[in-house]
Amino acid sequence: MTPTVGTLPLEPYRADLVAPPVAALLATLPDLAASAFVVAIDPALADTQALNAAYDLDADLGANCVVVVGRRGADERPAACVVLSSTRADVNGLVRRTLDVRKCSFAPQEWAVGESGMEHGGITPVGLPAAWPILVDRAVTEQPWVVIGSGLRRSKLVVPGAALADLPGARVLDGLGV
Repeated sequence: MTPTVGTLPLEPYRADLVAPPVAALLATLPDLAASAFVVAIDPALADTQALNAAYDLDADLGANCVVVVGRRGADERPAACVVLSSTRADVNGLVRRTLDVRKCSFAPQEWAVGESGMEHGGITPVGLPAAWPILVDRAVTEQPWVVIGSGLRRSKLVVPGAALADLPGARVLDGLGV
């Protein structure tokens, strides 16, 4: 059954509309791939506010994925944070404590793009490097459907929110999105 998500013209998941690391992971998670939908969009609409306005989406239907890097001495610890688009990740509080680091900040764009194999504005928790923890706000997992990046600016994935808790390396946290 195709969900209704704003006015997005959803179609069943297709590997040609996602970045290679996303397609590679979904090939190993057939249940998630079978429940996923995809939509091609104008890349100019990849950012949350533009997408919400163009497709009549409530901010709680979208989930943003931000890449952070925590540091403790010379040790760097990358992670991804997934929060509803109506919130922001508590990077300097909960994320810093969860990663057990002294400093935590958003990863430099070029580094995040290079390490993830995904495009800026399309980074998604699906298909990130296996060593990265994926911190998911519980509020995301409670949504029936969420619109997330596809790894490309020209499309979006729509998946059951609860499915993000089952991604490799995922950890569900209360209060990640503030």
